[in-house]
Amino acid sequence: QVQLVESGGGLVQAGGSLRLSCAASGSIFRINGMCWYRQVPGKQREWVATSLPGGRTNYADSVKGRFTISRDNAKNTVHLQMNSLKPEDTAVYYCNADFVDVSGAAFRSWGQGTQVTVSS
Repeated sequence: QVQLVESGGGLVQAGGSLRLSCAASGSIFRINGMCWYRQVPGKQREWVATSLPGGRTNYADSVKGRFTISRDNAKNTVHLQMNSLKPEDTAVYYCNADFVDVSGAAFRSWGQGTQVTVSS
């Protein structure tokens, strides 16, 4: 079983920064893509950023130039550095990852989410 645990959320003023982290633990053989999503109550979960093996990254247009996704493969961790935050970035942020476990099974897991609130 693999678990993802997010941390780093909180309350920040507009223009400020936060750094989210997501650590994976369990019977991991390999981690493929690692992503961040966010969700506002009453709205669909929105993709934010992806980190692929080899270092390639992709971002939603709404965060491009302000957010940076990075990963530490040795620690099975993915981070989301969020700068120049806006009130519209307020959401619960979730990480997910595509895993291959030690038995060779492939699956996707989600973290429990961390709240980010940006005040105007």
